[in-house]
Amino acid sequence: MIKLLWRFGLLIVAALFFTWLADRPGTVTIQWMGREIQMAFVIAVALAILTFALLWFVWGFFRRIWRSPTTARDYWRFRKNRKAYESLSRGIIAAGAGDSIAASRHAAIAGNALADEPLVNVLAAQAAQLKSDRASVKRIFEAMTKSPETEALGLRGLFAEARQNGDVSSAMVHAERALRLNPRLAWASSAVLQLQSLRKDWPGAAATLQQQARSGLMPAEESNQKQAIMLAAQALAMEDTNSAEALTLALKAHKLDPGLVPAALVAARIYASQNSPRKVSRIIRETWQHAPHPDLAEVLAHAKPGDGPEPRFERVRDLVSGSPDTLEGAYALARAAVAAQRWDAARKTLEPFMADQPQARFCALMADIEEAAGDKGRAREWLARAIRAPRDPMWVSDGVASPRWVPVSPVSGEIVPCQWKTPFEMLAEPKPDTLSPPAPAATPVVESTPARTAQPAMAELPRPPDDPGLDDDIGIRNRSLATDG
Repeated sequence: MIKLLWRFGLLIVAALFFTWLADRPGTVTIQWMGREIQMAFVIAVALAILTFALLWFVWGFFRRIWRSPTTARDYWRFRKNRKAYESLSRGIIAAGAGDSIAASRHAAIAGNALADEPLVNVLAAQAAQLKSDRASVKRIFEAMTKSPETEALGLRGLFAEARQNGDVSSAMVHAERALRLNPRLAWASSAVLQLQSLRKDWPGAAATLQQQARSGLMPAEESNQKQAIMLAAQALAMEDTNSAEALTLALKAHKLDPGLVPAALVAARIYASQNSPRKVSRIIRETWQHAPHPDLAEVLAHAKPGDGPEPRFERVRDLVSGSPDTLEGAYALARAAVAAQRWDAARKTLEPFMADQPQARFCALMADIEEAAGDKGRAREWLARAIRAPRDPMWVSDGVASPRWVPVSPVSGEIVPCQWKTPFEMLAEPKPDTLSPPAPAATPVVESTPARTAQPAMAELPRPPDDPGLDDDIGIRNRSLATDG
C-alpha cells in the first residue's frame, strides 16, 4: 500500500512538472553537422528523460550479462546452503528424538556445505553420543575448543565427558578454564564449587562463592549462607592447629549466618580457652535465638573453667529462660540440672514432655532421675522405653543423618544446609501399652536416606569435633541402653 501511494505521488509530481513547463513555452535549437533542429522545450525535456531511461536500461542489461556467471554461482551456492541448513535442522530434530542414524546422515550432509557453522559440530557430537562413540565425541569437543566462538561449548562437552568417565582432575581443569573464559558461566562455576567441596578445598570454595555473588549467579542471601558454611568448615578443620585463624574464620561465618551452630561453637570454645566468658555468652545467646542446640548450652555451661555444676546450671537456666518450653531448651536445662544433682528441677523441666512419646534422650535423663531417687526398677523401665522411643535429633543433610555436622551434601556433593532435626527414618513408633521391656529388635538406623533402609548394629559413635558431649555420668547411662533392658 505504501509503495502504491509512493508511485502515485511520483506520477502527480511528474504531471505537475510538465504542466508547469507547458505554461512556460520555449524553443530548443540544436545545430549539429550543418543541420538545425528546433523543438519545443517540453518535448526536449521529455526526450532527455527517455534517453536517460533507455541508457539506464541498456547499462543494467549489459551489467547483468557481465555478472551472470557470478550470479549463477551465488544462486547455486544459496540452494546448497539452504539444503544444508534444512539438513542441519532435521538432524537436530533427529538427535533430539534419539535417531542416531538420521542424525549422523544429516550431520554429514550439513558438514559438506557448512564447514564453518558451529551447529554442525554440535550435531555431530550429539550423533556420536547417541552411538556411544566416546572417541569421536572427545575429538569433536576438542576441535570446538580451538575456536573462540565455540570454546566454551567445547569445554562444557569435555567436562561432561570427563565427569562421566570419572576423571575428576580433567573435569576440574575444563571447568576452571571455562570459568576463566567467562565468569558468568553458571555450569562452570557450579562444577568448580562442587569439585572443590568434594576435595574439601574450603578456601577455594569460599572464593568461588564470592565470585558467584559478584557475577550475579546467586542471590546475596544464599551466597552469604553458603560462604558461612565454608568458613565454618575451615574453622573446624584448623581449630586444633591454628586457633587464632580458626577464631577469625568462625567469627566471619557467625556474622554472615548467626544461626550457624558449628561456627558459634568453634568461636565459643576458643573464647572459653582464652578465659573470655562474656564473649562466649554473647555468641552463644545470639545463636541460640536462631537455632537452639544442646551443644550451645553445654559450651556456655563450661564457659568458666573450674566452676562447679551449680554455676553451670544457673548459666544454662539463664540461657533457656526465653524458651523453656522448647525441646532443646528443656533438654539442655534438664541435663544441667541432672549434672548439678538438682533432681526436682530436672523432673519438673521434663514433665511437660513425658506425657506422649518422649525422645530417647529424655528417657535416659528420667532413668538418671529415678535411679537417684532410689527407684532402680523404674529407672530400668525408662531405659527399656528409651530403646523404642523416638530417636534423638541428628544432623541431617539431603536426607542423610549424621552424628556430626557436615558442610557438603553426602548425596550430591553440593553445599546445602545441614539441619539439626529428627531424621525421617527415626520418627516415633507405635506407643507401647506398658513400660515393660520390649522384645529385642534391630537397632535404629544411624545414617540413612529415604532410599536406603539398611540397619547396621548399634556401635558407640565417636564424638564429633563440634560436639562437647554429655557429662560422664550421663554418657555412661546412655551407653547402658545397649545392655540394660
